[in-house]
Amino acid sequence: MQSPGAAAGLAADRPVRVRTSPPPECAAVSKWYLYGIALVAGVANAIEPGQNATLAKVTGQPMLAGLFCFGLAIACFLAAMVVARLRGRTRAEAATPVPWWAWPGGILGATVVLAQLYISEKVGAAPFLGCVITAGVVGSIILDHRGLVGFERHPAGRWRVLGGALMVAGVALVAAF
Repeated sequence: MQSPGAAAGLAADRPVRVRTSPPPECAAVSKWYLYGIALVAGVANAIEPGQNATLAKVTGQPMLAGLFCFGLAIACFLAAMVVARLRGRTRAEAATPVPWWAWPGGILGATVVLAQLYISEKVGAAPFLGCVITAGVVGSIILDHRGLVGFERHPAGRWRVLGGALMVAGVALVAAF
């Protein structure tokens, strides 16, 4: 019986080159699915404060609700780690060259959840998320411009600055009306 490679016209004695990354011309196109994932995360970001605030209100225990949210998040991360490990994409040794400022990121995550638990219900979903997202975008423009916390430098040109300013104006309108 003939091997599949020989049937396809490939010489059995020559190594077959396997491309591990997309060709450069496909790199920009292959990133588009990431924007779709980011949009799904944005929708989840819109839903989560209401879920967390309701959990805090119904239980009467905002801190317990926060711990439950983090416990569930940890369980999800552990499951994702198992899947990633099974696919051979993670190693414990990769944590050693991490800069000091990368480790306390969970503190920022806790701050977001605490704000969801205590503030979102009082100001409403649209103003709360408007502030969170606008602050995130304006902050990320600054982080990109300076190349801070591991991001590559992307200059804050006039269009990026104008976009950030329009977001500030937009959230002011949402909060006012």
